[in-house]
Amino acid sequence: MKDSRVVQMLIKLTTLAAAGVSAAASRLLMQSEETAEKGRLLLLISVVIIAVLFIEYAYFGSSAKKYIARSINLLKRTEKLSMENLPAPAVAVDEDNCIVWYNKLFGEKVMTGEDMLGADLTEVFDIDMDKIFSKNGDTMYHEGRFYSVRAVKTSDDSDEMTMLYFQDNTRLAELENDKRESQQSVIIISIDNYEELIQNIRESEKAHILVSIERLIEEFTEGTTGISRRAGNDRFYVILEERYLRPIIEKRFEILEKARTIMINERTGLTLSIGVGHEAKNLAESEKYAKKALEMCFGRGGDQAAVRTDGSYEFYGGVSKSVSKNTRVRSRMVAGALMELINSADTVLIMGHRFGDLDSIGASTGLCDAINALGKECFVVVDKNENLSKLMINYVSENLTRNYYISPEEGVSRVNDDSLLIICDTHNPSLVESPGVLENSKHIVVIDHHRLIVKPIDNTDLFYHEQSASSACEMVAELLEYFPDVHTPPYVAEALLAGIMLDTKSFVMNTGVRTFEAAAFLKKAGADTVAVKKLFANPLETYICKADMIDNAEIYRGCAVAASETPSDNIRIAASKAADEMLEIKDVRASFVLFPACGAINISARSMGGCNVQLIMEKLGGGGHHTMAACQLKGETLEGAKKRLISVIDEYMDSTTV
Repeated sequence: MKDSRVVQMLIKLTTLAAAGVSAAASRLLMQSEETAEKGRLLLLISVVIIAVLFIEYAYFGSSAKKYIARSINLLKRTEKLSMENLPAPAVAVDEDNCIVWYNKLFGEKVMTGEDMLGADLTEVFDIDMDKIFSKNGDTMYHEGRFYSVRAVKTSDDSDEMTMLYFQDNTRLAELENDKRESQQSVIIISIDNYEELIQNIRESEKAHILVSIERLIEEFTEGTTGISRRAGNDRFYVILEERYLRPIIEKRFEILEKARTIMINERTGLTLSIGVGHEAKNLAESEKYAKKALEMCFGRGGDQAAVRTDGSYEFYGGVSKSVSKNTRVRSRMVAGALMELINSADTVLIMGHRFGDLDSIGASTGLCDAINALGKECFVVVDKNENLSKLMINYVSENLTRNYYISPEEGVSRVNDDSLLIICDTHNPSLVESPGVLENSKHIVVIDHHRLIVKPIDNTDLFYHEQSASSACEMVAELLEYFPDVHTPPYVAEALLAGIMLDTKSFVMNTGVRTFEAAAFLKKAGADTVAVKKLFANPLETYICKADMIDNAEIYRGCAVAASETPSDNIRIAASKAADEMLEIKDVRASFVLFPACGAINISARSMGGCNVQLIMEKLGGGGHHTMAACQLKGETLEGAKKRLISVIDEYMDSTTV
C-alpha cells in the first residue's frame, strides 16, 4: 500500500508540472518576439513532460492497478479465512431462515460434523428469531449444551442475510443450576391435634407413637443431605436442598399417607400438617414462608402440605376431615376480645356472604340481637330480595320491636371511622354481601368456619377462624354463652339452630361434641325444632326444579353430576337440595349440580366426607368446606362448564388416595 501511494504521488506531481509549464509557455507566446522564443522553449519542455507523464502512467499506473487488485483479492481471502476461523460458532441464514453458510466451529461444536446447508434453522434449533436481535439475545439448549445466541442483519433490506453468533454458556448454566438446586428450603411438620389425641392413652403408647413419627421423619429425609430436628412434642423442622424437595412435591408428599397408618387407640389415624417454604432469599425467609404455609394448613383442616413460594401457595393432600377440638378456651378469649371491640364502637354492622343462607343470616341475626341487648346500635346488612333465607328474615322480623335488617346501600351510608363491621360465614373479600361496606370499614371482625383461602380479608382487628366447626351459627352460639347478661330469645335461638341444621344436614355431617353442646344451649334458650323445620319450607316450584335436576344426573367416577337450565326463582335452593339428595344414591361419594344464574354457570357441590369437594371447587376458582362447596364460572356455557368440572374431577381422583 505504501508503494501504491508513492506511485500515485509521482503521477500527480508530474501532471502538475506539465500543466504549469504549458500555462507559462502560452503566456510568453502572446508577448514580444524575444519572449516568444522562450515560450517555444517552454512549450517543448511541456511536450517532453507530457511524454514522460504517458510513460509514467503506462508503467506505474499498470503496476498500481495490479497492486490494488492483488490487495483486494488478499483482503477477500483474509476476510473469508477470518469468518471461517471465528473464535465463536457462526451461521448465516436467508430471509426464509434457510442456512446458507456456517463456519468451522459451528459445524464441529454445534452440529458435531453434520452437514446443515439448506436446512431450516428454526426446525433444527428452538430459537426465538425476534429475541436474538435484542441486547441480551436468546438462550437455547441443544445436544446437552446451552448457547447464548445473538444476530445482526447485513443491511436493512428484507432480502439480505442474517448472521447468528453462538456463545457456549454451558458451564455458567451448570453453575447457576447447581446454585438453584442447592438452595435450602425449610419444612415444618406438625402433628394435628397432638395434645387431644394423646390425652387418654398410656405413656408407653405415647412413646410408641413418638418413635413411629420420628422413624417416619427419618424415612422422609433418607437418601438426601437434609437434616431434621425435633422442636417440641408435636413439631419437627427439616432443612432440605431444592434438588431433594422437588421429587417429594412430585410424589405429592407420600408421608401424609404413611402417617395415617399410625393408629391411636387402634381406630384413629394420625395426620400431619406440613408447611414448606422455598425459593426464598435466605433461610430466615424460608422459615417465615414455612410458618405461613403451616398456618394455611391449620386453617384448611390439617392433613395436608402447603408449599409457599414468593406470594403463592400450592396444596397437597387434605383428603381427611378435620378433627374437632373439644377445648373452648379460644372461644372464651375471642368473646372477650369481641366485647372490647363492640364497646369501643359507635355502630356495629354485620353481614355475611352474597345470597345469604340460613347459616350466614342466622349467625348474623344471633350476633345482632346480642349486641343490641348490650345497648349498642347494630344492623344486619342483607339484600332482602337476593338471599336464600327469606322465611327466616320474615320470621325474625315478625317478632322484633325494631328492624334488624338493612340494605347494602343503607349499610354503606352508616359506615364511619368509629363503626365496627363483623363478617360471618365467609372470609373471602369477593363474596361478601356488600363490597362497599367492607372497603369503607376501618375496624373489621371475621367469624368463619370455611377452609382458609390464600387471600382472605386482611387488616382485621379480630380473625376468628375455626375450620373444625360445623357452621358459623355454632361458633356464634359458643360466643353468646360468654356474653354477660345476654338472654337469647327463642326466635333468635331458632335462627341459629336452623343454620347449624343446614350445614350439618340435620346433625349428620361435620358434627362434633361442640356442635351438640351449641345445639343444647340453643334448645335451653327456647328453640323449637318444629319452628326450625318450617324455616326450611319451599314452594312446589322448587321441588319440581329439584326433581328435574336429579332426573338429568349422570354418575361419573363415583360422582353424581347434574346440569339443568330449568328456569326458577329458587334455583339456588333447588340446586343445593338436589346436591344433598343425590348423595343418597348408592356408591355416590360426591354430587355436583350445575345451573345458570346471574350471568354465570354456578356449581353446587356436596359430599359425605369421602371426597373433598372444596379442593375440586378451588380448582375452578371457588371454595367452601370439605363436604360443602361451590363456585361460579363466568363466560362459560353449561356444556363447557360441565367439561371443565369433569376434567377437574379426573385430576382430583388421579392424584388423591381416599
